[in-house]
Amino acid sequence: MLHFIQHDKWEGKTISMRIIAELPHPDFKISILNMNNKFIIKIEQGALEQTYKIAEADLLDGVNSVFELMDEAFLKTVLARFHEMRKDFKETYNRYNY
Repeated sequence: MLHFIQHDKWEGKTISMRIIAELPHPDFKISILNMNNKFIIKIEQGALEQTYKIAEADLLDGVNSVFELMDEAFLKTVLARFHEMRKDFKETYNRYNY
């Protein structure tokens, strides 16, 4: 388990974010973070990112519940969404001749 604390100031409040796990996956990088009583699932593929936030109070078994949510069906839809995101961005990029 990897621990990292980042402190930022926002409206006078200190915000701490901790990386509590990084899960191996062949298609993308998956990080589980904890901030402000929420678990944050951050999934990255190249320049694209998907983020999901879940209140700690909504889960019965803490971070273990987050791991349970990361099942094969969910990750399959994440991969499909990355393909759509890449297609959408490529189309808009090409409209402006970049």
